[in-house]
Amino acid sequence: MKITSVSIRLVRQGAESWHAPRPVPADDYPWFDFPFITIGTDGGVEGYTMEYCPLGQGRATAYGIKDIFQMDLLGQNPLHHEKIWQRLRAKQRHLYNTAPTLASSLDVALWDIKGKVAGQPVASMLGLYRDKVPLYATCPPQDIATSDDVEAAVRAKIAEGFAGVKLQLSGGAARDIPRLERARAVAGAGYPLMVDSSATLTFEDALKMGRALDDLEYEWFEEPFPDAHVMQLKKLADAIRTPVLAAETVSLFDLPQYMTGGAVDMVRGDVHHKGGITGLMKALGMCEMMGIALEIHTAATPLLDVANLHAGCATRMSRFLESHHPMFRLGLKNDPLRVHADGCQHVPAGPGLGVEIDWDWIDNHTVELIK
Repeated sequence: MKITSVSIRLVRQGAESWHAPRPVPADDYPWFDFPFITIGTDGGVEGYTMEYCPLGQGRATAYGIKDIFQMDLLGQNPLHHEKIWQRLRAKQRHLYNTAPTLASSLDVALWDIKGKVAGQPVASMLGLYRDKVPLYATCPPQDIATSDDVEAAVRAKIAEGFAGVKLQLSGGAARDIPRLERARAVAGAGYPLMVDSSATLTFEDALKMGRALDDLEYEWFEEPFPDAHVMQLKKLADAIRTPVLAAETVSLFDLPQYMTGGAVDMVRGDVHHKGGITGLMKALGMCEMMGIALEIHTAATPLLDVANLHAGCATRMSRFLESHHPMFRLGLKNDPLRVHADGCQHVPAGPGLGVEIDWDWIDNHTVELIK
């Protein structure tokens, strides 16, 4: 079997739902252009994937993937995903003006093909450990301005059946600690709560928040500083009981230094940040050898999050999966990324990624075809 084509659609989703109930700000992008990638083969089997795009990079990313990696794929056997993965990784050595994540989504399409050829879900091909994973909801920051907003958001997510709730708060200790306290009062003792500060805090603020999180029994304190601030991460991890979760933006081959140096208590990763399904499974294996949990991060694009679900069902190292804004569940029939009554996402049982593409929706939202 050989790869014969790489085609990309730009699938446009308006930004209104992301900002609702507020209008789209005048200085923000009015739409999200998701690159929807199809890898074709001479056996008639196609693999599908989608790229990340919420910051206006969708079109540039689509052309980058096409221009940089198409020649590395054409003529290759898509079942030899490791050979292709290593080839694309080696090429990154001199791609100074692109991020290593650019090729990650291509690996997901190769696994989709591999599973379809074998007639097996990707999770089974990886070695099924479980068929569902508890799902927590992340409350988008634009929905949270006051403690009352926190209460409303937490109540809503609990009512929807999620197994936990994460707040994205970047206001600093004085503003955020009361909001963290309100969330705990609403959720009650024992209900899993997390907080993500999106790399915005000073060490002093993070220490104050961390001590409050110890008392409030939050599950983790995510990305208080940029991942590059290794010394600050280690100081905080040593000073508080709440696990510090970081290394989301760290590449697969830089990850060991964060674990051996004690900079993190828990690792962040997903198929986009860690090199596709192949790379994420390597990261999970690395974490298992080190005895450190890897919590899978949303990829904010539906097919990558389905790939995250398959990987999450092939490991014991992730307690949860993450569900972000509902707009990132577009273009798929039967809503495979929904939360079920048991508070979990259930892995699709069909071959490959196991999802059914809503081609009518994709066609109606395609604004450009890149062949």
